[in-house]
Amino acid sequence: MAQQEVVTSSVEDSVAVIRIANPPVNALSAAVRGGLKREAEAAAANPAIRAIVIVAEGKTFIAGADITEFGKPPVPPSLPEVIAILETLAKPVVAAINGAALGGGLEVALGCHARVAAPSAKLGLPEVKLGILPGAGGTQRLPRLIGTAPAVKIAAEGNPISAKEAQSLGLVDEVAEDVVPAAKALALKLAGGTLPTPARDRANLGAREAFEEAAAALLKKNADNPSVAAVVDAVRACFEKSFEEGLAVERAHFLRLRDDPRSKALRHVFFAERAAARIPNLPKGTQPRPVAKAAVIGGGTMGGGIAMCFANAGIPVTLIETSEENLQRGLERVAGNYATSVKRGSLTEEARDKRMSLIEGKVGLENAAGADVVVEAVFEEMGLKKEIFGKLEGIAKPGAVLATNTSYLDVDEIAASTSRPGDVLGMHFFSPANVMKLLEVVRGAKTSPEVLATAMDLGRKLAKVPVVSGVCYGFIGNRMLARRTAMAERLLLEGAQPKEVDKALTDFGFRMGPFAMADLAGLDIGWRIRKATGKKAPVADALCEAGRLGQKTKRGYYDYSADGRTGAADPEVAALIERVSAEQGIARRAIPQDEILERLLYPMINEGARILEEGIALRAGDIDTVWLNGYGWPAWTGGPMFHADSVGLPKIVARLREFAAGGDESLQPAPLLVRLAEQGSSFAALDQKAA
Repeated sequence: MAQQEVVTSSVEDSVAVIRIANPPVNALSAAVRGGLKREAEAAAANPAIRAIVIVAEGKTFIAGADITEFGKPPVPPSLPEVIAILETLAKPVVAAINGAALGGGLEVALGCHARVAAPSAKLGLPEVKLGILPGAGGTQRLPRLIGTAPAVKIAAEGNPISAKEAQSLGLVDEVAEDVVPAAKALALKLAGGTLPTPARDRANLGAREAFEEAAAALLKKNADNPSVAAVVDAVRACFEKSFEEGLAVERAHFLRLRDDPRSKALRHVFFAERAAARIPNLPKGTQPRPVAKAAVIGGGTMGGGIAMCFANAGIPVTLIETSEENLQRGLERVAGNYATSVKRGSLTEEARDKRMSLIEGKVGLENAAGADVVVEAVFEEMGLKKEIFGKLEGIAKPGAVLATNTSYLDVDEIAASTSRPGDVLGMHFFSPANVMKLLEVVRGAKTSPEVLATAMDLGRKLAKVPVVSGVCYGFIGNRMLARRTAMAERLLLEGAQPKEVDKALTDFGFRMGPFAMADLAGLDIGWRIRKATGKKAPVADALCEAGRLGQKTKRGYYDYSADGRTGAADPEVAALIERVSAEQGIARRAIPQDEILERLLYPMINEGARILEEGIALRAGDIDTVWLNGYGWPAWTGGPMFHADSVGLPKIVARLREFAAGGDESLQPAPLLVRLAEQGSSFAALDQKAA
């Protein structure tokens, strides 16, 4: 689009209305920045114009900077230059915020003399989610406008606030359904009097004590995120430095963070999550089916959590159980979860009551008849799932989406139990389903394009990050996890202790290691699966046989007898591991931490390469998105495949060959991994080529 078409202006009632049209989100590209500067300066020079209003086309005001420009030579004018022009104009400038004003978009609005927002508008500074901080004065203007304590929270958390909250803070002057007429009226009113003091020249900083208290809480919660510390430092400068000096502090942090490897990883995460929403081989014009009502089969922890997802999204849902006793237990669990949210202050009683009213409990599969989507969430037993889907065939209405929440099982085999396999797919929620963001959408061999599109669209409506997976045992995430789990067991047999293995991953950035996580989930879950599949895990099996099932029995890999939650190393476990190692004929040795980490991560990366080559995952970025949102992979390392590129594929190939030399042929590097390493390529380049 030519520059003059991206930003245009018209004179309406002596007001210059400057319109930005840079779809889809009106990002602040060089053309937009140049257009804003040109039109603002032209309006300032025109004696017939008394005031200026800035508005954007579509459902978004400005969703931020054009981050595709990162790493490229700067194209003038810079965003700080444009904002400085706006706030120093002798005519009032009013931002008409019709939708999201995020990042640079909010910074543009802060440079205006006043702001009018639609009720549905969202305002925020999300740069910390990209590993940076606002770079066009956001950390200096926002605190001077609304106070340092609320400003540092907005900038350091990166979450947008509503128009109503923004108005209560003084960030928005007026909330109006039709923002352009309201903004024009306000602009003309301001033109008839004294111009409001620009945000940069205000001093509404609030109490230093309140800021320091908010800052301390943010730093404690985000100790691993360097951008949060930078935000705090930049906002603190408002107390100690002039506006211009504060801008210099902000800019120095921005440039440092922009080139930080952690920032690059977070930008990869940003793009990968958005790319995951695109399904390249869907027929053109494919539309999702409407979903006005849902049913969830199974009122256990997972089923109840899934029902909450629908209710949270405003979709009526029927929770179905086999008996009144099981149903009441499930509904009580849901009510308890909501009660906890109310107690924590994250949910109002009114919102809780509204959500609970959307969940109806029923006994019997026949109650799924009216649902547009039916999600089965019963035990991981193929026979039971096939029986349910066979019955649903005669119950579910034509066109209803039939989804299984299986974590491992063959979706195609489940679909074959019906005469409508095109309506069947997997929707793998992660526990707790009402909290975890990931949704693996498993496309079966006969899943129709409309059903796949429906599940992806529904996932977003449920506030999930949906990722498409093909059918295989464990899909994307659990298939890779199985590699890590097997290697963790092997490391114990060869000489490592649970604490050492867990520490390797927590030092890398995971919140929990594999053994602490297993204790939390319950060791009997994996034990049951191994019994069903004929697989063995000598140490884990021995622990289960000894009645050590994790936190639920106060004994697992660790001893929880102190308080039931804090795990301590247990000499009995060390003795058990040594005994099992001897029985397996394995000579034990001390294993360095760096080797432990490589042996945990590289087999996962190798399996990811196989998953890509088989077409189970569409992109390496999809694999990263799965692990970031479902398994706690530290975001500042970008995910397993991004991390592989960072380490270097030739190194990973070489180490895998060394590991395989020990006799485990499954550790031989995947053909795709070898090919990319030999070509000097990367997983990122593979994704770019496929885009």
